[in-house]
Amino acid sequence: MKINEQYTLIPLRDMVIFPYMITPVFVGRKKSINALEIADDTDKKLFITLQKDSKIDNPKEDDLHNIGVVVKILQILKLPDGTVKVLFEGIKKARIVNFVDAPDSYYVDVEEIEDFTVNEEEAKILKTYLISDFENYAIVHKKIPKELVETLKDIDDLEKISYMIASQIHLRIKEQQEILEESHLKSRIEKILEFIKTEEEIAKIDARIKQRVKAQMAKAQKEYYLNEQIKSINKELGRDEDFKEDIEEIETKIKEMDLPTHVEEKAKRELKKLKLMSPMSSESAVVRNYLDWIVSLPWGIYTEDLKDIDKAKEILDRDHFGLEKPKERILEFLAVRTLSDDVKGPILCFVGPPGVGKTSLAKSISEAMNKNFVRISLGGVRDEAEIRGHRRTYIGALPGKLINAMKKAGSMNPVILLDEIDKLGSDFRGDPSAALLEALDPEQNKNFNDHYLEVECDLSKVFFITTANSVETIPPALYDRMEIIPVAGYTEAEKLNIAKKFLLPKLYKEHHIDKTKIKITDSAIYEIIRFYTREAGVRNLERELASLIRKGIKQLLNMKNRKSVRISSRNIEKYLGIKKFKLDSIIEPEEIGVATGLAWTPYGGDILQIEVAVFNGNGNMKITGHIGDVMQESAQTALSVVKSRAGKFNIPAYKFKDYDIHIHVPEGAVPKDGPSAGITICTALISALSEIKVNCRIAMTGEVNLRGRVLPIGGVKEKVLAAHRIGLKQVILPEDNRKDLTEIPPDVRSEVHFAFVKSIDEVFEEVLIKNNRKKVI
Repeated sequence: MKINEQYTLIPLRDMVIFPYMITPVFVGRKKSINALEIADDTDKKLFITLQKDSKIDNPKEDDLHNIGVVVKILQILKLPDGTVKVLFEGIKKARIVNFVDAPDSYYVDVEEIEDFTVNEEEAKILKTYLISDFENYAIVHKKIPKELVETLKDIDDLEKISYMIASQIHLRIKEQQEILEESHLKSRIEKILEFIKTEEEIAKIDARIKQRVKAQMAKAQKEYYLNEQIKSINKELGRDEDFKEDIEEIETKIKEMDLPTHVEEKAKRELKKLKLMSPMSSESAVVRNYLDWIVSLPWGIYTEDLKDIDKAKEILDRDHFGLEKPKERILEFLAVRTLSDDVKGPILCFVGPPGVGKTSLAKSISEAMNKNFVRISLGGVRDEAEIRGHRRTYIGALPGKLINAMKKAGSMNPVILLDEIDKLGSDFRGDPSAALLEALDPEQNKNFNDHYLEVECDLSKVFFITTANSVETIPPALYDRMEIIPVAGYTEAEKLNIAKKFLLPKLYKEHHIDKTKIKITDSAIYEIIRFYTREAGVRNLERELASLIRKGIKQLLNMKNRKSVRISSRNIEKYLGIKKFKLDSIIEPEEIGVATGLAWTPYGGDILQIEVAVFNGNGNMKITGHIGDVMQESAQTALSVVKSRAGKFNIPAYKFKDYDIHIHVPEGAVPKDGPSAGITICTALISALSEIKVNCRIAMTGEVNLRGRVLPIGGVKEKVLAAHRIGLKQVILPEDNRKDLTEIPPDVRSEVHFAFVKSIDEVFEEVLIKNNRKKVI
């Protein structure tokens, strides 16, 4: 009785591997790479068979040949482009008896196929004929080494000889598969001999054809030259029908389209020039391309704006949780549009860290307004011509990104998203931000002039939306023309709602799995938010949820009796591994010379623990941590403030003369700068010099002047959300920032205690501890 064996399967598109052969194969499909990794981790064996149609990317059982070869992995080499080069050795021929199409790989049960052999006398005769014919074949095809023929003579196994010769002769894929599937050794050898004879005849015919071609080459060259001359004469006489049809088509479009008067006049002038040109001239190609662009733009085509405020609100609420201020601004604009269509389109700029939904919000706005949507990525754009177009005098000239976006949109009033406007560059080729001024300024964009088109294009009906991670790097002239709408990070409650309402339904659909099969509880989502991701947006949250679903699917397949998987906070480490972050152990409760600050970054708020060490020296101060000039000055100011209050804390004067002070801001590889670390540095300095402990569970942010007054700062929402994310319940803010509390979500305000301070002395009262009690100054 034959015993079935189970292997992973790799389908091949255009090659057949025979038993006993060592063959390199390039593997690129995801399932094939997974099958290779599974085999490499076990017995290094897998099953290979040929696809019936090489164009199919995800073949099913009916798309594969039933008979293939069990191979052994000899060598694996991963290439830079993501593909894998594998060296396989054919072991035995086998037939598929059971096929499983799993999400990660193909699995098959196979049974070995044994050939019907011949007797010893017949085998000698067949070997003689086979090697003799192959030797003649090798003489004609010089690529086959002579050593191979001599090696075959020394092999006694006729089956092995047949497969070795089959792998060397030139056969179509179908013929190779026929040889592999032939289970009678004699029949297989007869087929190989037939193919060898056929190839020899083809080689002889090929030689005769080459001779004949060589003899007729002079005649063919002469005829080709004369034919090309005839073609040129016909074109010069206007007999080129294709060229004439193109001109007629362009002329018809110019007449039928609702072109502005100045555009129509320009197009007619260019068309008149084109008619007088030779079709073979290089200038005619330039003019034809220009006219193609003119007639492809949506002149006079406008989509009807949606003026139903309730419907627009429903779309915005459907696609986004939270983001109340951006939604309110859009609804205000739509409300005004219901009264008049002449309102100039606003230029909104969504500013926030990655992953908070800036781009997807723009798409929802286009749907809510019933406008076509086009996205232009400005990251890394340095050439002014990419915005305003190239002049037609240059080879390969094209219109700029704005005109190209209008063509894609198919209307003159789309929503155009200018993504990553803060990452515009400039060099010797001009300043793209200056070119954008004309397009974004409502007073100028009615007559936007692209260098390639050389006609004015009305962009006043376009609804421009821009996105940025930081306003600091937005060019000032552009910044002045935009309405900045902050899109800060999400709270834990908001992330939970986003995960349940948007991310999980999308992931279930992408993975083709019913939500009842894999149940992810709220507690599991909270665990991911707190202990597996630390971000302002939800991008990493989506990745971790996708990982949970994939692992759940795998578990369902491995445990076929199980109907569903439930993932909660109790078993989440089983799926995602140990926790990446630990909220309680990030910050020590009390320390000397350490203060907990809050920082703003383009990717959301962050916690910054500033450390100060005091030791014998010469009164020098050193600052490390890759900080900028502003923080350098903050540190100098903070030291002066501490010196002025040294008497209150019984700090002797010699500590400033005979001791060195080292201020360090951790994560030295990350550049840090900004006017908001003054009170944090002051607190760390006074603690280190007076040896009074600091309550490190209190976060603070604010700048300080020489008189000790605490100055207001920016990015309050992002900083408070960062403190809330990490589990801090007390935050010190400047008194002038009290008004910014309205931007902080109510659920965060209810959990965090805020202390508003006017002077550095009030900060010291809040955070300095002596004998485990607050020090009264």
